[in-house]
Amino acid sequence: MKKNFGKLMTAMITPFKENGDINYPEVARIAQHLVNNGTDTILISGTTGESPNLNDLEKEKLFEIVSDTIKHNSSKSDTPTYIMIGTGTNNTRQAINATQKAEKWGADVSLQVVPYYNKPPQEGLYQHFKTIAENTNLPIILYNVPGRTSKNLEPETVARLAQIKNIVGLKEASGNLEQIKQTIKLTPTDFMIYSGNDDQNLEIMKLGGTGAISVASHCAGAQIKKMLETYQNGDLETATKIDQQLKELYRILFITSSPIPVKAAMQMMGFDTQKLRLPLIKATNSEKEQIKTVLKQLNII
Repeated sequence: MKKNFGKLMTAMITPFKENGDINYPEVARIAQHLVNNGTDTILISGTTGESPNLNDLEKEKLFEIVSDTIKHNSSKSDTPTYIMIGTGTNNTRQAINATQKAEKWGADVSLQVVPYYNKPPQEGLYQHFKTIAENTNLPIILYNVPGRTSKNLEPETVARLAQIKNIVGLKEASGNLEQIKQTIKLTPTDFMIYSGNDDQNLEIMKLGGTGAISVASHCAGAQIKKMLETYQNGDLETATKIDQQLKELYRILFITSSPIPVKAAMQMMGFDTQKLRLPLIKATNSEKEQIKTVLKQLNII
């Protein structure tokens, strides 16, 4: 059950047509772009994929398109690419149902976000994730993002959950490095801790993290993958240099609510991605100019 899903995961955007429908040919193009630039696991229907605005039929079709793209790529490569699906929600029964559907489709791993809005205590969080895990054979990666959920998943709770055989890792986007250090200390060595904030990718690796679940890898996947690998191979100097070069990219992709900036950036890179579903909106002209400046500085466009 303790499968290795690689160092670099990308929380993939969902491209839409102007009429609001998903642009499935563009889904395939983006998935191939990510694989070509170092992504080991593609996360679909995550926050960056505008998951609250996707229905089950769309999620299933997204999986089919990305899966077909990966199978085509796998025939040319010895390195597998995995698919993770965000199936978490604040309704335990609904999360179980969504996870079971993802398992039936053939997903490799499920991402389970901390329940939002209803603000359960730590024991409620433990019981929520435990119950989901007991109702699926899929490996589960927990997702702690208190800035969006208003509830923090504490290290002691993660340590308890890490004892459950198919809860295999954590995406940490709390921003609290001391907390992440404590979580790594309390969990088994094979429990995977992924950075959920690009600007902390290297710092979390230094603490003993596994890798990154990235947004910036849409634009600089090869560089981020190299940074993670060079650090793992003991070359801190090169890893630090790459990380510093990408700091402005990390910043600019979060100047407003994600995935607005990364969709604008991908549009500038030649993908049809600027459309979002309400209540999210396109980047403003001012935001686009700031994004373009950084992409040009890094020779991305």
